[in-house]
Amino acid sequence: MDSPGRRIADTLTEVRRRVLRRRRPIAALLVAGAVAATLHTLAPPPPATTAVRVAGRDLPAGHVLAAGDLVDAAVPSGVVPDGVVGTPEGRVLAAPLRAGEAVTDVRLVGAGLAAAQPPGTVALPVRLADAGQATLLTVGDRLDLVATDPRARTAEPLASDVVVLALPDGRHAGDDALPGRLVVVGLHSSDVYRVTAAAVAAYVTYTWRRS
Repeated sequence: MDSPGRRIADTLTEVRRRVLRRRRPIAALLVAGAVAATLHTLAPPPPATTAVRVAGRDLPAGHVLAAGDLVDAAVPSGVVPDGVVGTPEGRVLAAPLRAGEAVTDVRLVGAGLAAAQPPGTVALPVRLADAGQATLLTVGDRLDLVATDPRARTAEPLASDVVVLALPDGRHAGDDALPGRLVVVGLHSSDVYRVTAAAVAAYVTYTWRRS
């Protein structure tokens, strides 16, 4: 029969053997933990972000921006687009805006446009076929819009009593990429489809309207 001292010695020997058998996995775990701690310490902090107002959905040109059209997005400060507008509510889009796209100054027509817009009208960017004609206009002019087809030698009235709301600077609105010149006008909603279709399929021009 083994003595108590012998049993204690055997137990210690067995424990030592188990520790020796497992020392490599234990060492590997310790090394992995040390590496993870080092990487966490050396990892750069997350980049600083800036809250930017972006479109919450696709928005058409001529749309008057409201709070419900926009959401705040956290954008890394180093990649915030130039010309971001912090409070674009009440401004009018000079070009379509995709969902998630930041609202920048080149996407908007001049401040105060909404205030100048006559009641019961909507703001619509219209591309005049002859850029030189746009240089003759001033904000507040009242026009009758006409669609012409040089090939068929026809002309068709589009909208009457249209008011010029803004004359965007083509150099800043990407206007040079297309012929003609963009003009933002206020017109009745019933005329929007006809004028928009003509701006694509025909040449849009105007006549001045008597006050």
